[in-house]
Amino acid sequence: MLRGIDVSAYQSSAYDTDGLSFVFIKATEGRSYVNPKLAAQTKRGRDAGLVVGFYHFLWPGNLTAQAEYFVSKAPERAGDILAVDWETTGDGTHASNAEKDRFIRKVKELRPHHRVLLYCNRHFWLNVDDTSYAGDGLWIADYVTAGKPRIKAPWRFHQYTSDPHDKNVAAFSTRAALRDWATP
Repeated sequence: MLRGIDVSAYQSSAYDTDGLSFVFIKATEGRSYVNPKLAAQTKRGRDAGLVVGFYHFLWPGNLTAQAEYFVSKAPERAGDILAVDWETTGDGTHASNAEKDRFIRKVKELRPHHRVLLYCNRHFWLNVDDTSYAGDGLWIADYVTAGKPRIKAPWRFHQYTSDPHDKNVAAFSTRAALRDWATP
């Protein structure tokens, strides 16, 4: 399995890349937030030769506008991965299953040459999701042994801890295999 991290404005733009094959960077949230460290964090990952992904924190409502906002702000390079972060918002709500599915489909329509993933935690996958639609793959958060999330569904990425930051593994044998998959 390959190792990677995900970062947001809470992390440094000079994050450690030793031993990593990929990084996911928070790009946007809703229809107004852009990660102020997006450009620097992207440069850091690209300079280290990592496979780079970007994610959008999804809010309920205005799905087309959110998808358009996300793709307008997320850098676009062949092989970049896009993801939707589907979880409870700061005000205690969450996008519905139909909204999550529409968002993924809209992003795939807007960026047809990019893989689009669903990121969610184990609780959402098992208890909130009722469509099992994850676009091109599931990125599951479950804080257990790396690569052993407690779900039966196939997954591409597993976030297994947030200590001291979000760490992930990918179900690919080599970085080249990940790059090949990421460039459909």
